[in-house]
Amino acid sequence: MPITIQERALLAVDALKKEYPDALCSLEYTDPLQLLIATRLAAQCTDARVNLVTPALFARFPTLEAFCEGTEEEIGELIHSCGFFRAKARDILGACRKIRDDFGGQVPDNMEDLLSLPGVGRKTANLLLGDVFHKPAVVTDTHCIRISGRLGLTANKAPEKVEKDLRALLPPEESNDFCHRLVLHGRAVCTARSAKCGACSLAEFCPKVGI
Repeated sequence: MPITIQERALLAVDALKKEYPDALCSLEYTDPLQLLIATRLAAQCTDARVNLVTPALFARFPTLEAFCEGTEEEIGELIHSCGFFRAKARDILGACRKIRDDFGGQVPDNMEDLLSLPGVGRKTANLLLGDVFHKPAVVTDTHCIRISGRLGLTANKAPEKVEKDLRALLPPEESNDFCHRLVLHGRAVCTARSAKCGACSLAEFCPKVGI
């Protein structure tokens, strides 16, 4: 008897938990503001590159106040190698000043307020909600969208639609870590170009094995 989508989702949760027990964000940070900034830098850039850039950035701007007193030009110089540095510098400065002016200097802990910050979309907001504030979150990056599609957990490609589909299938307490594990699995096994189905812990119940 075929398994249901719900059953397949739970099997994937269990299999990935065994394979990747440490479900951690690969961006390096020490506080919510640093994670917000690092995530903005990671857009169309690798986490590894961001982790090379942020030490100098956070040394120059160690606090929210320091960022607020900075300039787009100075921030841009420090993040240049992350790509799209002008737009990212503008968003970082704008987000910091809005946090200072509208949120009492504290990074918001809810979706609506996070989305009001310049440069913050649902991916960044969900990452903060899950990793920092320990709320149910679904971070739909490219690995999450690709592997969820291959597993038949979603027929959608749009991040917000995939997020909605996964929220309906995953236990809330597992969703954030599940997404982190999909990133690890997507980098190591279920890659975009050459999925290693023979070495995949999900192969037994994956409808796309060999495709």
